[in-house]
Amino acid sequence: MTPRALHQLDERLTGFLEDLTAPMGRSERRHWAHVYLQGLLLDGERKSVEPLAERIPGADVQALRQFLGQSPWEVEEVQRRLALKVIETLSEPEVWILDETSFPKAGEHSVGVARQYCGALGKIANCQIALSLHWSSGEASCPLSWRLYLPEGWLADRRRAEEVKLPDGVAYKSKTRLALELVDQALAWKLPSLPVIGDSAYGNSFEFRQALRQRQLQYVMAVEPSTVVWTEAPPVPVPPAKPMGRPRRYAPVSALPTARSLQEVAKALPRSAWQTVVWRAGTKGPMRSRFAKLPAWAAHGWKAQQHPERVCEWLLIEWPLTASEPTGYWLASLGQQLVGLRRLSRTIASSRGNWAWTISRDAIGWDGITT
Repeated sequence: MTPRALHQLDERLTGFLEDLTAPMGRSERRHWAHVYLQGLLLDGERKSVEPLAERIPGADVQALRQFLGQSPWEVEEVQRRLALKVIETLSEPEVWILDETSFPKAGEHSVGVARQYCGALGKIANCQIALSLHWSSGEASCPLSWRLYLPEGWLADRRRAEEVKLPDGVAYKSKTRLALELVDQALAWKLPSLPVIGDSAYGNSFEFRQALRQRQLQYVMAVEPSTVVWTEAPPVPVPPAKPMGRPRRYAPVSALPTARSLQEVAKALPRSAWQTVVWRAGTKGPMRSRFAKLPAWAAHGWKAQQHPERVCEWLLIEWPLTASEPTGYWLASLGQQLVGLRRLSRTIASSRGNWAWTISRDAIGWDGITT
């Protein structure tokens, strides 16, 4: 954004920040919050304090540093007010989307920086990773709240943690745990609950999907093809009586049907299970793919004699005619009715690449949509 454009926006920005920065207390904190946000909005690659202050007449480096590093205001209340502004601004939301944003870094001292998968670069690289929960429709998406992921190495290196003033007592939290914290925060703020969308980093976790069900949340989660399921409700056989010792609570693994990977399930489906889906009219004609939808029961831990609650989820598989293997798998829990799946499918499609599906209700039970 240019200085001229920022000047034209200033009145609206002041009104936007008036309620948002009220929890910061003292007027000078609110002032420097305004200045800092102006600096973030202005053009320029570097957003650290010194280059940011150079772009704004009258900005004071020391005052900005004090505002960012020493001001005793609570971030969560500011986030809550921002989340409320988001839901007032974006109409007709369809889903909550769990997302990750990576920030490539050259050095080793930014909090949480480590060599890890960097989505911005598409490879393992030195970066920070932030998790966010988005309020999303088919046309727009905006984060409601966010968390910085801290790799375990950061918590083990006390010297480096002290250098960046990492608070004492901070414990390692997996990405799925951070994601649940974001969901719980949104529920505590009494934001309207929506189906949760996430990629396989979250969908692969049986415990994460179970936690969403325990919170009575619907979801559609991408999963890996190695995920094992039953396509019919697994029976609960009564274990045979033992002549001596404690009676068995569960039957042996041999009494259960063999679970299959999603890839095996896809390849065993008959041709009639697949339906063609047109998602967009391209310059060279309609863009198509094939999908199948069927009920599935996740078999997490079945060989190890684990016995979590088994529930029916919808399995959605994409296998384009031109592909030698399926290209996508999702597990979904959508309640007793399929109401709202038209909008849900559009938003899922947008999160995969800004395209929308046109789906026949007769084909796989979803309302048809057009872009």
